[in-house]
Amino acid sequence: VPGGNKLIKPKTRSLLGVFEEDAAAISKYSQQLFQAMHRIYDAQNELSAATHLTSKLLKEYEKQRFPLCCDDEVMSSTLQQFAKVIDELSSCHAVLSTQLADAMMFPITQFKERDLKEILTLKEVFQIASDDHDMAVNRYSRLSKRRDNEKVKGEVMEDVYTSRKKQHQTMMHYFTALNTLQYKKKMSLLEPLLGYMQAQISFFKLGSENLTQQWEDFLIDIGTSVQNVRREMAGEVDVMQQTIQDMEQANDLLYMPDPDPSLVPVNRNLTRKAGYLNTRNKTGLVSSSWERQYFFTQGGNLMSQARGDVAGGLVMDIDNCSVMAVDCEDRRFCFQITSFDAVVSPNNTILCSSFLPQWIATINNISKRIYLSENPEEIAARVNQSALEAVTPSPSFQQRHESMRPSTQGRPPAAWASSVSSAGSETASPAPSVLSLDALVAPNTPIQFDIISPVSEEDAGQAKAAGLGRRTNPFGESGGTPAEESEGSILHQLFIARFLGCMEVKNADSSDVIYETMRQILAARAIHNIFRMTESHLLVTCECLKLIDPQTQVTRLRFPLSSMVLCAAHQENKRLFGFVLQTAGGRVDGRPIIVCYIFESNNDGEKICDSVGLAKQIAFHSEMDLEEQSRLIAAFSRPTPLATGTDGQFLVLSNSQSEDSDAGVEGREKGESEA
Repeated sequence: VPGGNKLIKPKTRSLLGVFEEDAAAISKYSQQLFQAMHRIYDAQNELSAATHLTSKLLKEYEKQRFPLCCDDEVMSSTLQQFAKVIDELSSCHAVLSTQLADAMMFPITQFKERDLKEILTLKEVFQIASDDHDMAVNRYSRLSKRRDNEKVKGEVMEDVYTSRKKQHQTMMHYFTALNTLQYKKKMSLLEPLLGYMQAQISFFKLGSENLTQQWEDFLIDIGTSVQNVRREMAGEVDVMQQTIQDMEQANDLLYMPDPDPSLVPVNRNLTRKAGYLNTRNKTGLVSSSWERQYFFTQGGNLMSQARGDVAGGLVMDIDNCSVMAVDCEDRRFCFQITSFDAVVSPNNTILCSSFLPQWIATINNISKRIYLSENPEEIAARVNQSALEAVTPSPSFQQRHESMRPSTQGRPPAAWASSVSSAGSETASPAPSVLSLDALVAPNTPIQFDIISPVSEEDAGQAKAAGLGRRTNPFGESGGTPAEESEGSILHQLFIARFLGCMEVKNADSSDVIYETMRQILAARAIHNIFRMTESHLLVTCECLKLIDPQTQVTRLRFPLSSMVLCAAHQENKRLFGFVLQTAGGRVDGRPIIVCYIFESNNDGEKICDSVGLAKQIAFHSEMDLEEQSRLIAAFSRPTPLATGTDGQFLVLSNSQSEDSDAGVEGREKGESEA
């Protein structure tokens, strides 16, 4: 160190630069080491807090209520033991955190905050003192040689003295700190590491004392249990993977939106069904919209559940309903459910699904209340099998109509039951219901679904050769136009009707027989996927009801009003109506033949039934008038013996007497009419 008024030598300044560079390297390295050790300390604090939280959560396991897991006492007790061990480890980690703070972080923090900062401060002070000394020396060297400047010279010399002394003192302290830093560097590196290792050794010793042999045995048992669970899980995963592969192969055809029925047969034995359907909602007078919802059956109810709902809601009661496929302009695969209970649900619900046959079969099975039996699928299989076996040929409408006429009383009933149906005719027997109304409809009764029976070419040739001027009727009736046949009728009303089917019934005591026939015909159509309906014009006159071809104007079938005993419309679906025809003595044993016909109209069915009722009233009064006129004519055609002459001749009434008699007859007719 230079002394007196001598300046610092260049060699000393060069050596000072080396020491300052070394101090800067030590400061940079110490800062990095401090950050690493601080991360250890932070991680240890986080580990201690996380361990304590883990122990707390394990203790609260028995208070949890898991939806898919019942109370497991073994699991709860095991976790409680783990919580006890982890709680002890948490205490050890807390002790370790304290020791790291005292033995590791404190020495290196002191070196960083005190020693390194002191070097930086002394360096700045030394630089300032050196600058002041240089300025004072420069002023002193520029002093004038005149004596009048003695006062200024004294001030400059005092300034040089003070600056030189200050620089010398600062330089000695700065150089001392730089020399001492070499020793502090070693201590600042070794003391934190020594404290870290001692803390870890203390932690491991404390953990070794807490984790006794008992805990080691416990951990071995738990490890064995975990391995067993892992093996079980691996076996279950293998089974599930194989199941997934099998299901993918089996259901590959079902991924298509329109699966091939020949490759994917329809399961008609279901009594439960669930899936997404599109339901039609009316948004205006003529407009409607479709909404996609999840539907499922529950007992005898059809339920729906919107997205986000916790549970489903009741849509309608299908315990006693009818279902059939319908045509919609904006959707395919539509079917309509008609409930017989208007209090529970609306009249009709139209749904849409690509699994149309399966939904229809399932709803039909539910409507028959098969789900109430012990083995519903087995019973449904038997019912559907018997329904399929009941698809047998049936007579044409003309043959059945002929069998109802009195002139065919001697024909055995097997004649029309075994005859071959015409082309396009379809028959089937409705599936028997668990609670079937045997008193109304006999089980396994054939159903006629179609009235089309085209004329064969041979019949057409014969008619042409015979020179017939009118169109040949395929049912053997007169081919006159409806206007010609109803010229003398007072009532003449025309409706559009689509024939759904007909079947023989047991009695015609009430309209229940029509409702039951409707249900069985609609169910049979759904089972056999019969969606075609023949549209005709239904002409109501005072003599009969006629089904007329809309294009050819040929009378397809004629129903005399004298044989019609009952007519009723559906209580819910007003477009459905039916009537019952009864002909006495149609069988060998003399029992009457009773047949129920079911139609669907564009109009209100009740209006058609009212029109039929009006026609029967008019026909009844016309018949009464004809009988009265016949009786009067018979009475006046006989001469009345008022007096006998000698020649034995009779005297007849005069004109005045006849007029009086006519007046009396008119009075009686008026009284009878009012009665």
